[in-house]
Amino acid sequence: MTGVCLSPAPSRELRAQCAERGEEQVQLHRSVSKAIMAFKELTSRAGLLYDEWIKDADPRVEDWPLMSSPILQTVVIGAYIYFVTSFGPRFMENRKPYELKEIMALYNFFMVAFSFYMCYEFLMSGWATDYSFRCDVVDYKSPQGLRMAWTCWLFYFSKFIELLDTVFFVLRKKNSQITFLHVFHHSIMPWTWWFGVKFAAGGLGTFHALVNCMVHVIMYTYYGLSAMGPVYQKYLWWKKYMTSIQLTQFVMVTLHISQFFLVDDCPYTYPIFLYIIWLYGFIFLVLFLNFWFHAYTKGHRLPKQHVQNGHLKKKLH
Repeated sequence: MTGVCLSPAPSRELRAQCAERGEEQVQLHRSVSKAIMAFKELTSRAGLLYDEWIKDADPRVEDWPLMSSPILQTVVIGAYIYFVTSFGPRFMENRKPYELKEIMALYNFFMVAFSFYMCYEFLMSGWATDYSFRCDVVDYKSPQGLRMAWTCWLFYFSKFIELLDTVFFVLRKKNSQITFLHVFHHSIMPWTWWFGVKFAAGGLGTFHALVNCMVHVIMYTYYGLSAMGPVYQKYLWWKKYMTSIQLTQFVMVTLHISQFFLVDDCPYTYPIFLYIIWLYGFIFLVLFLNFWFHAYTKGHRLPKQHVQNGHLKKKLH
């Protein structure tokens, strides 16, 4: 059309079509320009809001790994979601599943040791020393408070290590275990904990982390022994209590955080985190109660299933 419009003597009809075409291009250019300007204004306002909001962040954690901005962790979590839901299964589609028993045994026992260490640090930096298990606020000033903040960062970082749970599923072609609940749990935990460490690394909002570490010591011990082969199955008689342990975890977390809503004068700095913790604990409490009801009360026992890290899954071997 453009070449024809530039011809020496276009017809009247053709000139009208060319004029109309030119007007459409002008309107399109204006629309694109307006959209670009609106996007720039939106991002500029978002940047200003973020800068204003981030001023209240804890300065102690600013230079710690991953803590300067949530962008890097968002990229990592996005790559994780893409790998375990799309790229990984397609990559393994025509390949045999990998035998990873030795690697998985080492991984699980490393997580046992790491979880035990975090338990110790959570206890010694507050929960076994000066915390009351009631309205415990964040200590932003003392060395004890800094120790708690660093323990919170370790817990946050451990959630990235736990992404390997799903990676092992992909490499072993256990795609049925890569459920929405599983991926959601592993994605949302590190992402939300960035904000917790950034603003409120301590206080009653860390109780669920302590309990989670305790549960992980038990859970990863079980999975480490399972990965070592059938010879160790005789030591796993306590696997029938796994669901009960997880259920107890969510009951404890939900009850503990619920006390905040019953106290009028608890000066916790960022209550939004407590609402998130309560909602998360309550959702999983309901899910596990539902599982418990169908698996035990109604007699529909699922012997090949158990629970790990806040989601239902089948045996690892």
